[in-house]
Amino acid sequence: MVMVTKAPPRSAPAAHRALRLLLASGVTAVSLVAVPGTAAAEDDKSAGNTLTVAVSQSIDSLSPFLAQKLTSTSIHRLAYEYLTNYDAKDARTIPGLATAWTPSADKLTWTYTIRENSKWSDGKPATAEDAAWTFNKMMTDPNAATANGSFTANFAQVTAPDAKTLVIRLKKPQATMTALDVPIVPKHVWEKVGDFSKFNNDQQFPIVGNGPFVITDFKVDQYIKLKPNKTFWRGAPKFDELVFKYYKDGDAAVAALQKGEVSFVPNLTPAQAAALATQKNIKVNDAPGRRFYALATNPGARSQDGKTFGNGHKALLDPEVRKALFLAVDRATLVDKVFQGHAVEGEGYIPPRFGSYFWKPDAGQKRTYDPAAAERVLDAAGYKKNAAGKRLGKDGKPLDFRILCHATDPNDKAVGKYLQEWWGKLGIGLKVECLDSVSDPWVKGDYDLAFDGWSVNPDPDYVLSIHTCGTLPETPKDSGATDNFICDQEFDGLYAQQAVEYDAAKRADLVKRMQSRLYDTGYMNVMAYPNALEAYRTDQIKSITTMPEAAGNLWGQDGYWSWWSAVPAASASGDSGSGGSSTGVIVGIGAAVVVVVGLGVLLGLRRRSTADDRE
Repeated sequence: MVMVTKAPPRSAPAAHRALRLLLASGVTAVSLVAVPGTAAAEDDKSAGNTLTVAVSQSIDSLSPFLAQKLTSTSIHRLAYEYLTNYDAKDARTIPGLATAWTPSADKLTWTYTIRENSKWSDGKPATAEDAAWTFNKMMTDPNAATANGSFTANFAQVTAPDAKTLVIRLKKPQATMTALDVPIVPKHVWEKVGDFSKFNNDQQFPIVGNGPFVITDFKVDQYIKLKPNKTFWRGAPKFDELVFKYYKDGDAAVAALQKGEVSFVPNLTPAQAAALATQKNIKVNDAPGRRFYALATNPGARSQDGKTFGNGHKALLDPEVRKALFLAVDRATLVDKVFQGHAVEGEGYIPPRFGSYFWKPDAGQKRTYDPAAAERVLDAAGYKKNAAGKRLGKDGKPLDFRILCHATDPNDKAVGKYLQEWWGKLGIGLKVECLDSVSDPWVKGDYDLAFDGWSVNPDPDYVLSIHTCGTLPETPKDSGATDNFICDQEFDGLYAQQAVEYDAAKRADLVKRMQSRLYDTGYMNVMAYPNALEAYRTDQIKSITTMPEAAGNLWGQDGYWSWWSAVPAASASGDSGSGGSSTGVIVGIGAAVVVVVGLGVLLGLRRRSTADDRE
């Protein structure tokens, strides 16, 4: 049971908006009289403008030190600043909590200038000491390094000589120093926490942060609510409230969008997108995605102390079995039939959206769809069929596998049926186990195969790090940052090289070699790069920023641009709806309108929002 301490209500009555409109239009004197029964007299009861986002993924934790799922990390992007951010236009590095950064000549010492105009939502200033404490906690407490430990593993020392200066000294050069995707937390709040492995940050609200939104309420698998941070240095968001509402069923979420009960729905099926595209007041966004969709095999769950655990099928430890399974997967058919063309056929680990890191296997390396070859591979490896046509393992028992499926993802179920058909022709059985949350059996290693998918950041370091040996759990009782228990020394060597390579071209080449090695180990089969299929109500959202601005996505961005930039449809062009001024840009899907607001305007239009990765 979640205990909730609610934040005091925020006043945003319609009369106050009218006042701001009058002031913006040049009126200099206005009398506001509160009349019983009107919005002015009952401003605490005013619902205001609420932006409701339907989500299907459970929150794994509200602690930035533990959270890895996309929904959770997206929310942390809204609640906390990182040292740097990614520009909505082209994902280049731009200031966040840090306004500037300078490396030493040997690249082993990085000095960041911390902005003076960032405050925690409880009014205290956000300083370099908060950043230093965050990183030092991750460096000294393994439980605090669960989610993002790869970023600080190479840190030798982090200090804050003064409130505006953060100094990070490295053991060796590190290529991610302008892409440290780590939420900075308030020291005065978090230093009171005891066991970081058990603290989920979900017992007391509002949660203190310094991002564009403040988390005010949360109920497991129901909703999470956020209010604008009025003191946010870029300017407060324009909606009065942001709600992420949980829907286990995608059709129910779409129905809620049609009724106007939610403002935005991500992760649409092609059929849902086609149906919504013809409806009034609904805009469908179909953009190249930043995710990959993969088939993962259990390589033998193990921990860093050398112990194995879980109940993965032993036959999948044989690379010939994995090779045969993957040769019997028709990725082109999945793109055509399951994704109905709203995806690109998968191969490498990094989606084509990230051009400099995108990799494709050469002709001799590529696993093409060839079920006859799959049959030959199994035969040659000694996996013969019995009289009933069932393929037998080395123990003489029929080969029957299980695959973990997300119950909330219709793609998993659809692909599962194809796999049952294709592998059935090989004489191999497959049980599709669809669960509301696959986390528990996955962490325990209790699976044979699983549908896997991650969102990739502009800098690919994190999504590559989750396949290194160092992310395995320390013991079978612990949980590591590993995605799939893969531990390969050649991959680790390449990862170490790219991590210290500052030359962009050379680093890109190393990242491609890493993908090639991951492909050759045969533990994962990237089947597709799905498009971002999503929809929102134009009678609730007037404009919102995609990332990248040209044909980009809204859900799961790399920052906070979408929800921060969203303008209520009822809001006039000069009305901010929630206070705070800033120079801003508003970009609607399919068109760009740039509006520069001078300092003389009472309340300005603002820029965008984005969200971070992982699932």
